[in-house]
Amino acid sequence: MLTAVLWGCNFLAIHAMLTHFPPLFAGALRFLVIAVPTVLLVPWPTVRTRWLIGYGLGFGTGQFAFLFVGLDLGMPTGLASLVLQASAPFTVLLGAVLLGERLTGRQVLGIALAVAGMAVIAWQRAEYAALLPVVLTVLGALSWAVGNLCSRKAGADNPLHFVLWSAVVPPVPMFTLSLLFEGGGAQWEAVSTVFSADGWVGLGGLAYVVLLGTIAGSGIWTALMRRNPASSVAPFSLLVPVVGISLSFVLLDERPTPVELAASGVVVAGVLLGSLRGRTRRGARPPRPGQDTDDRDARAPKDAQEAQDSAQDGADSAQDAADSAPSPATPSPPTSGGTDTAPEAGESRPARMSSA
Repeated sequence: MLTAVLWGCNFLAIHAMLTHFPPLFAGALRFLVIAVPTVLLVPWPTVRTRWLIGYGLGFGTGQFAFLFVGLDLGMPTGLASLVLQASAPFTVLLGAVLLGERLTGRQVLGIALAVAGMAVIAWQRAEYAALLPVVLTVLGALSWAVGNLCSRKAGADNPLHFVLWSAVVPPVPMFTLSLLFEGGGAQWEAVSTVFSADGWVGLGGLAYVVLLGTIAGSGIWTALMRRNPASSVAPFSLLVPVVGISLSFVLLDERPTPVELAASGVVVAGVLLGSLRGRTRRGARPPRPGQDTDDRDARAPKDAQEAQDSAQDGADSAQDAADSAPSPATPSPPTSGGTDTAPEAGESRPARMSSA
């Protein structure tokens, strides 16, 4: 809930930041401000480097490069907060393709509804010559989903350290992209006028994005992704557009069209269906840390069969022991000393049950 509020307000902070800084340069500054103190003060997280780089490129570089450029080209702030939540069904879909998670019929239907809703929004935007910003925002959502999966695979013991060190990845590629597409002149103009009126607004937006949107919000989100299946965490992002659209309506005077509002409802319904799982079966064991619920469900039939086989083996062994026991009509002769000896050849020892 707190992460949703932080990220919903984050879209207004990004809007403020982009009033002064070029979009790619703003993204590079955002992560550079975090990267420098991280390298000096924060211990290295105990994760594989490839997952850290993957998260930095997906959640950091890809998501915010596409999102910032899309907003700069005219994507409405509130609508962007909605379209970006396509990361939820994208996460479920990529989890099925790349991690082997099973998709239910309801999840497939939800993904289809979310895609259909975004297609309607794109069609509506295209009527106003603004299709490209929608496409860029959708690509940002896809990049976020890739980052989610890398976060799960990393399994960092300290999620905050993981998020902070991932900020070391985006500055170089985003500065490079800024030089190629925005030019050094635009970068210098933004820096040299940073203490102007709109410069202070941009700095305030940058401070919010860094401290609350990235460090606080991403730290909480990464901890949730590490401890839970992706499809259990992703639905909470549905609260982000509620905050984003409401604040954009009040503060930025954004007015979505009726078609966009209806399509937004379809997207929300699709994300909800595509992200949530069914209820856990009564008596089912909770998954072990790092074990997905789908993995446990896939093992359930096998475990039941093994338990049944073990019970049958125990019954057979008991029957064998009863058949080989001495007849009551022919008592066994007493042994010398009155003590028991080892069982005779025909006598069966108690059977050992195999574990399920």
